[in-house]
Amino acid sequence: MLQKNIIDILSERGFIDAITDEALRNAANSPLKVYSGFDPTADSLHLGSMVPLMGLAWFQRCGHTPVAIVGGATGMIGDPSGKSAERQLLDEPAIKKNIVGVTKNILSVLTASEQGCLEIEHVKNQAIILNNLDWFSGISFVNFLRDVGKYFRIGPMLAKESVKLRMQSEEGLSFTEFSYQVLQGYDFHHLFKQYGVSVQIGGSDQWGNITAGTELIRKVDGMTAYGITFPLLVRSDGQKFGKSEKGSIWLSADRCSPYEFYQYLIRMPDADVIRLMKLLTFMNMEEIGQIELEMTKADYIPNRAQKRLAEEVTRIVHGEKGLEIALKVTEGASPGSATLLDASVLENIAEDMPNYQCSMNEVIGHKLIDLLVKVELLHSKSDARRLIRNGGVYVNNKKIIDENVEIHDNDLIDGCLLLLSAGKKNKVLVRLN
Repeated sequence: MLQKNIIDILSERGFIDAITDEALRNAANSPLKVYSGFDPTADSLHLGSMVPLMGLAWFQRCGHTPVAIVGGATGMIGDPSGKSAERQLLDEPAIKKNIVGVTKNILSVLTASEQGCLEIEHVKNQAIILNNLDWFSGISFVNFLRDVGKYFRIGPMLAKESVKLRMQSEEGLSFTEFSYQVLQGYDFHHLFKQYGVSVQIGGSDQWGNITAGTELIRKVDGMTAYGITFPLLVRSDGQKFGKSEKGSIWLSADRCSPYEFYQYLIRMPDADVIRLMKLLTFMNMEEIGQIELEMTKADYIPNRAQKRLAEEVTRIVHGEKGLEIALKVTEGASPGSATLLDASVLENIAEDMPNYQCSMNEVIGHKLIDLLVKVELLHSKSDARRLIRNGGVYVNNKKIIDENVEIHDNDLIDGCLLLLSAGKKNKVLVRLN
């Protein structure tokens, strides 16, 4: 028998929205195989995908085997769940490219889980990653309709919430998307028969797809399989979690740098921090409870909890190296910081500020106050002089105290970059041709 029951842990951390059968709690006292599916609709998963990934990781930490399915087949169809319109269908080359990126995301989280399991003696179970195209590619359409389709009844399929919502929409629902639940149901049955997988987990919008699988297993094999759904992440202000002004917060570093990823989390409202610690980190509940208590005290240091959250989630997704980069760039973006600026730091923060292109002749040998006005960081030379006297102007994070200072070659970073700051928040990155 395992030392910790996964259902108790998931319940305590706020993961569980619904369970198909309460008997799963007893079944989880012995090692199980549990899966979650990730369709490669893009070349990266986003922050919202962390919930099912962390669900798999917690199963692993409790002695169960996590199985991640990358939907090479289902990704060609598109899941209608939670969508108001039909997805744009992807071709096979695009899906292959996306699978590479999604697989890396899955491995980053589950590898972090495995590393954390090294101190837990009974956990020696490595994650399994599969592509459902491997079994769907060998099935003919006629055989699939005959051998699998006969177990699905139109009434229950139409009753699924995701189907009803799309049926009521102006666009309606194509047969292609309507068949998605049959494919996912077969995924569960195939994994049950071939790999001994008896549990599927996913977001609350996946309930219909998950129960399609448990019903198929019951009808074909006369056996019980289980499903768990997790709540979808929504911020306390009602915004969709994982979205920023620039778009989705992706897990891949080339889509969203470790710095941007860290910054998104460090800006979380106080009302969301504790919940996200429970769902997106491996922090123990005692520490989370202590932080929650500290946040109610008068002497609480603002943003301290957000920093802890951002560090933990960034470490899981981007590793220690990614976290080191995020912290270095965050520090480097702060005026007066002792952090050595270099091109990599500046390029990471470049999107968070205005960029100004100019020639060497326009900058080298000219007064700083002229440049501050030229790049529109300040309105006039008198404003620039006044701010310098008040200690509010920085060049490459170094405070300027001489209002007549000129810019020279040795002021440039990597020979072509200059970071100008007026106060703590107003910055311009000057790129010299």
